[in-house]
Amino acid sequence: MKKKIGLVSALAIFMVVAANMDFSNGNGSGVNYGWFTLVPPLVSIILAFVTKNVIISLFIGIFSGAYVLHLATSNSFFAIIQAFLSVVDYALTSLADPWNAGIILQVLTIGGLIALMTKMGGAKAVASALSNKAKGPKSAQVITWILGILMFFDDYANSLIVGPVMRPVTDEKHVSREKLAFIVDATAAPIAGIALISTWVGYEVGLIKEGYEAIGQTVNAYGIFVQTLPYRFYNFLMLAFVLATILLLKEFGPMLNAEKKARNRTLYDEDELNMVSSKEIDEMEPAEGTKLSIWNMIIPIGTLIVAAFVGFYFNGYNAIIENGEAAAIAVLKANPLSLLAIQEAFGASDASIVLFQAALLASLVAMTMGVSQKTFTWGEAVDTWINGMKSLIITGAILLLAWSLSAVIRELGTAEFLVSLLSDTMPVFLLPSIVFILGSIISFATGTSYGAMGILMPLAIPLSAALSNNPDFIIITTGAVLTGAIFGDHCSPISDTTILSSMGAGADHLEHVKTQLLYAIVVAAIAIIFGFIPAGLGLSVWIVLPMALIVTVAVVYFFGKRVTQSVSEILK
Repeated sequence: MKKKIGLVSALAIFMVVAANMDFSNGNGSGVNYGWFTLVPPLVSIILAFVTKNVIISLFIGIFSGAYVLHLATSNSFFAIIQAFLSVVDYALTSLADPWNAGIILQVLTIGGLIALMTKMGGAKAVASALSNKAKGPKSAQVITWILGILMFFDDYANSLIVGPVMRPVTDEKHVSREKLAFIVDATAAPIAGIALISTWVGYEVGLIKEGYEAIGQTVNAYGIFVQTLPYRFYNFLMLAFVLATILLLKEFGPMLNAEKKARNRTLYDEDELNMVSSKEIDEMEPAEGTKLSIWNMIIPIGTLIVAAFVGFYFNGYNAIIENGEAAAIAVLKANPLSLLAIQEAFGASDASIVLFQAALLASLVAMTMGVSQKTFTWGEAVDTWINGMKSLIITGAILLLAWSLSAVIRELGTAEFLVSLLSDTMPVFLLPSIVFILGSIISFATGTSYGAMGILMPLAIPLSAALSNNPDFIIITTGAVLTGAIFGDHCSPISDTTILSSMGAGADHLEHVKTQLLYAIVVAAIAIIFGFIPAGLGLSVWIVLPMALIVTVAVVYFFGKRVTQSVSEILK
């Protein structure tokens, strides 16, 4: 009760203070919200930890931002009413966006696909097969890590597939769902962001091209993208960090407690197990007597992956041919199956629509297989598919609110305000580190790496070119933008990939955020101290990157505490 009263009082004080603020620039030109631009992300993040309810926290964060926006043109009473109406408008606008609608449809459809595979016994068969390979917590986590790497082509697909597939295996081997969610999250955006062919590449290459054009240079943007890969320190170090914790069986911080608790399963009570499970999926166990076959999962998942790859290519190919630049069109027509042509096509594709189409096709394949095997009728297949969607409706709601929060943040100019705070003169060698930190803050506060990249790239490339004549320095700074945005997005509680990772693993969302946050910060600190600072001083990246990798493994080795390999070790 005291906590609720405190929250209400804090919100009331905020509204009174905001109502008495003057947001004008002083010269009659425009509105200056100042520090109030930080209100929506801060309110959402703080309330998420205090109330442990993401939906309420996001809603109040959106409302608070809309309230500040309307105070500039009306009094506090009308601002409250207009803010509530604006929340509805933001949600409708977010849902009307084809990309966002495609993502939600994709999420729901993959939920239905997972339900079908579970009902046919495919998930159970794969789990049993993997369990034979996974002799304990270590091998179960290694398999999860490898699967995450193999899902390099898209972070959403990674989060939605790997978690549900591996959850029965890691549960059986006493790996915490928090650790499963962390492995999934740490191999989603970090691997998609550095893959030579993925749904991320086109966006990143486009930003690089625009940034170089701002300094009057015409470059091969994809070539620059490839050159930035060694400087994506956070991405590579995070992948190495995860593998090190697995192979050494060492953890620290909140994750250590979660893993110890999972090893000694008697510490769980039934209510807690129910809290972190996805009941809708768990209830769709195969009927007694159903013949288990790994093909009931391999074929639908294979269909999803193949259809996604084919869809990315042809969707992007058609987009380029219709509205693309002359250079891209020439590449596709000259050699349509070359690596560069495939990269161009993937980059131009609409990932949300393609993945929805691929998931829908895979669902139809799964339904056909189940009916042909007499596991269920067509009517039962559709019912199972819809029940699977229900398990991810909460994910769709959170994503919709997160997008709405991003919209109000853009209107307030939160990112621009953060950039202005750190735009003073600085030592040249610190610029990549500052850009990395700034990208981290923006993406953490907004929950989107794309937004941080889009805001910083046009600033970072001209600034680095102005401070140094060394072309490599521009590449280092460009890499800092791309990897800093991923770090902030990775550990943000309002990030869509963070949300999807916890949902797919069946872990409590805020427990997932809490257990991985320290790990992400440690890796980011290593990336700055042993990566961007030495690289900014001119040390070769081929010395810097191995050195940073060694430090990452050493941190796990010396600061981590060993978690027992199995329950039998606890009982000795």
